[in-house]
Amino acid sequence: MKKLEIKKNIQKQEDKNLSFRIFELNEENLNQYFKPHKKDHFCIVVIENGKINIHIEDKIHFLKAGKISVIFPDQVHFVSDLSEDLRGKIILFEEILFCSDILKNELSTYNVNLSTQLNCTILSNEDFERSLDSIKIIKEIYQKPSLIKKEQARFLIKIFLLGLIESVHGLHPILNQETADKPIYVRFKKLLNEHYKEHRTVQYYADELVITPKKLNSITKKHCGETAIQSIHNRILIEIKRQLMFSDLSHKEIAFDLGFNSPSALNKFVRAKLQETPTELQQELAQMYNA
Repeated sequence: MKKLEIKKNIQKQEDKNLSFRIFELNEENLNQYFKPHKKDHFCIVVIENGKINIHIEDKIHFLKAGKISVIFPDQVHFVSDLSEDLRGKIILFEEILFCSDILKNELSTYNVNLSTQLNCTILSNEDFERSLDSIKIIKEIYQKPSLIKKEQARFLIKIFLLGLIESVHGLHPILNQETADKPIYVRFKKLLNEHYKEHRTVQYYADELVITPKKLNSITKKHCGETAIQSIHNRILIEIKRQLMFSDLSHKEIAFDLGFNSPSALNKFVRAKLQETPTELQQELAQMYNA
């Protein structure tokens, strides 16, 4: 699958030394986005007018005026169904843009949550208009960057992202609170994202976090409304869908890559969770993405 690199997206000489890009949201600038691909950088799509569909992993997000989509590095995605009156902005930026450890952790340490919640979000009218003012400044800086102005643009992008994160956290009160066990939940999500292929027992993650399985279940239920084993299984399901949709691997190869001891074990897992076989799931996903 094609992976777009920000360093190869050179529109002008200054781009070689910039960690961000900003373009008009139009068919010409979306030319490489019509087929499933990944990026090695973040992408923000801001809709000012019109409509567009953004397919991210196994979901389709219907974006219209006032909506914003943040696509994380390595998320498989593509766009479709652009309306003729589509207008907005595309902002691309490298992770290195985040000089703040706090913000970088906010976006990456528990991105199992944010990397899906920010795929489609919306600000209040007031905050959206304020963001458009900032985006206008970012674009002006991009056209004629200077050493100082580049720093200004970086901070404006971070402020914009913090506003999006705050809006998402407002929908999830627990995540917005500094509870005593929130760091444990964050560490669990990080461990899960790193080790879900090899380790799929609650006991393993509880041991790594030096707590009991019962305590881990209590924490995950509080923070995401599911048990630890449900979190583990859902993470595996996400990867099964990704590989069925976008890889050229056989079901046998997918089974072994994800730690199943046989294709039948993969089949049994998918059937138990979704009441369908991997083949049926693959056909369903293909219809969704080829519609």
